Amino acid sequence: MSGNDDRIEHAVWRTEVIRPPKQKLATFGTTNIHYYLLTEPVYAELTKEVNETVVREGRVIAEKPRIVTPYYLSHLEGFSHEARHYLDALIKTYGPDAPGLFYTYRNESKGLTIVSEHWRTVADRLNAEIDKRGDPLAAIIKGEDALWDVSLLKFISEVARGALPYHVAKMGAKGLLDMDASGVPVDARLRIEEMFQRAMKGDFDPDELKKELDRWNLFAEYEDRFFAIFKKR
Repeated sequence: MSGNDDRIEHAVWRTEVIRPPKQKLATFGTTNIHYYLLTEPVYAELTKEVNETVVREGRVIAEKPRIVTPYYLSHLEGFSHEARHYLDALIKTYGPDAPGLFYTYRNESKGLTIVSEHWRTVADRLNAEIDKRGDPLAAIIKGEDALWDVSLLKFISEVARGALPYHVAKMGAKGLLDMDASGVPVDARLRIEEMFQRAMKGDFDPDELKKELDRWNLFAEYEDRFFAIFKKR
């Protein structure tokens, strides 16, 4: 294991979700989580006299979870070489059409402040403020300053993992986990139809629709409809 891997593992181990959001991620919509990420400043390691807390505030926007397959994931961009090997292993173990949930997020930072208080005192104060305003989608995380984004990712993964059985049950009840003869989930077919409708109206990029069809190996099936978008324009 490299030194960088050691640092990441240490940051993950040291990260603590002090207050998870009380409301689950939405199954059929977008969820907006207001987070406070507390860290002890890096320079605190140099002297014991420093009693400060770095407070990073922001929002994590969790998009509607999508039903995907290992084949679909293998056609997404941005995965490392090691991740590709992992996806190949999934395909060999479960087959290319095994359904699973795929979560996408974006982080919107609202700023950073340094408070002259111990992080536990800051956490208690924030907890009281959140209780007072009754925000069910607020969270407090204690993380590592140098790798605060790793701490945030750990928090996101824990929230998603906690909501997984709930989402699977809700989607299964609506038949969205069912697969057609082509090995494509019902949920994916519905998403493609929505993309076509938006593209026909001019408020969705056809290039993104083409990428989605390619990820499912469905372009040949939808080719005539795809090119009809440009005829309409």
